[in-house]
Amino acid sequence: MSSYYKKARNLFAEADIEINGNRAWDIQVFDDRLYKRVFAEGSLGLGEAYMDKWWEVEALDQFFCKLLSARLDSKINPYKMIWLILQSRLLNLQSIGRAFQVAHKHYELGNDLFNLMLDKRKVYTCGYWKNAADLNQAQEEKLDLVCRKLGLRKNQRVLDIGCGWGSFVKFAAENYGAKAVGVTISKHQADFAKTNCEGLPIEIRLQDYRKLNEKFDHIVSLGMFEHVGPKNYNKYMQIASRCLKEDGVFLLHTIGGFKTCHSPDPWINKYIFPNGILPSMKEISSAAEKYFILEDLHNFGADYDQTLMAWYKNFDVNWKQIREKYGERFYRMWAYYLLGCAGAFRARNIQLWQLVFTKNGKLGGYSRIT
Repeated sequence: MSSYYKKARNLFAEADIEINGNRAWDIQVFDDRLYKRVFAEGSLGLGEAYMDKWWEVEALDQFFCKLLSARLDSKINPYKMIWLILQSRLLNLQSIGRAFQVAHKHYELGNDLFNLMLDKRKVYTCGYWKNAADLNQAQEEKLDLVCRKLGLRKNQRVLDIGCGWGSFVKFAAENYGAKAVGVTISKHQADFAKTNCEGLPIEIRLQDYRKLNEKFDHIVSLGMFEHVGPKNYNKYMQIASRCLKEDGVFLLHTIGGFKTCHSPDPWINKYIFPNGILPSMKEISSAAEKYFILEDLHNFGADYDQTLMAWYKNFDVNWKQIREKYGERFYRMWAYYLLGCAGAFRARNIQLWQLVFTKNGKLGGYSRIT
């Protein structure tokens, strides 16, 4: 029995996880090299070992919820994290030159994958489940929530920074009579959105947000701020302020970390979202205070757990349709991503925030909308 095994067994016990136990969240280890690999490489080693079939768990979401609730991630400090931390501190990993990397790595994996996984509107952000019975309704409820928080009215011009496949701009045009501009760094998304929004007063652009310089009645950004990076938060807020009319509303919808972290998760960075990093509330506030007044903060991070589980169900049920194209290793990677993130939101290790900003303060105050 190696010292690595003993250390791993004791750590897992703190989270009520048993090695080769019989509960849904207990880890089944098939290769004893796992323990040394995890202590050397942290989350990168754990994730890659799962992709390599060195271990299995019946319910990955439950496993990660327990692991993160016990803060086991903070008790392993692998040496391979040092370079990633240095990169994040010394380099602008989200510069204009690097910005398109995440599009090629993630958002352009294939519309077939996202068509099978997402709701009918192809919304790739957290749904709002307060009154929703299924994923389609949860995403429409979220889009409507955003429009109501903006106070969106007919013929107003709204900008969507990071518009994805155009779900929000299409919803706003169809249901609120808005005129919209959506920008994305993914050519696949832009091409789909242009076709999907045809006939509506919508312009879709393949464009980095830093190139924007025009006025809008309102601005939204849904699930894009995670790709901005700490070195660019001030610039991002400056551009949003530059593009927002004096009486306009800016809604920022982003995943956030409960504490400031200067480097991304190494497995997520390598396989899912290169150069992505979760902002903390401190970082958002510090960047925004020069340009905006915060009118409202709404945390519904628990809803992301339900959203991710719905995405995983769709992915799993429809996997046979795309299995030949993507392969078994991709299936394990993608399941690990979806279920691991669901467990993280369930453990409240990461959050989902909607922040409502104005430039000068809402006259009479802003009324909370849920």
